[in-house]
Amino acid sequence: MKNVDMKLEGNILTIKVDISKEYGKSTSGKSLIIASTEGNVSVEGKEEVKVGLNIYRKP
Repeated sequence: MKNVDMKLEGNILTIKVDISKEYGKSTSGKSLIIASTEGNVSVEGKEEVKVGLNIYRKP
């Protein structure tokens, strides 16, 4: 994962992302990546729950 922090407390999942960071251009080159799970990932402690997250902005 890039710039994604997930925390599960009981049944509440909190996702933190620092939107001041950038990780370069997307594959298509149309946007700048801020954060990504880089596909679907399991939530720690709840393996049956998946998260797929992409945060980006226009260049």
